[in-house]
Amino acid sequence: MDRILTHTYYIPGTLAADLNIRFKLPCDMQLVHVSAVGSNAAAAGLTLGNSGEAAAYMTKKAVGVSGAPAVFDRDDFVGCQFPHISQGTVFTVGLDYDYNGGGSASASTDISLVFTFTEG
Repeated sequence: MDRILTHTYYIPGTLAADLNIRFKLPCDMQLVHVSAVGSNAAAAGLTLGNSGEAAAYMTKKAVGVSGAPAVFDRDDFVGCQFPHISQGTVFTVGLDYDYNGGGSASASTDISLVFTFTEG
């Protein structure tokens, strides 16, 4: 069985701008699950990629709202395949704070992101 690694983020408060999270993978990994949610009714847009291509692994999709997480898996990833990501790759998370439009008046609040990887 592959070792499972979970990477989480919690961004408190109302987002005032787009968010860009980056981290370097310590080993070869495969992305198998993503869960994303905000606490209010305004959906943020989530994009997953690498330092060379912002949407290499998942094109922009709406996160869950009002505390009900949106779950993304194989069918949501580019090519309908679990992305295999090499050690040392810079994994990027783009969050469009007002994906639903309307600027800061409709910005997402209290974002929770969970990424599940398997090693190898």
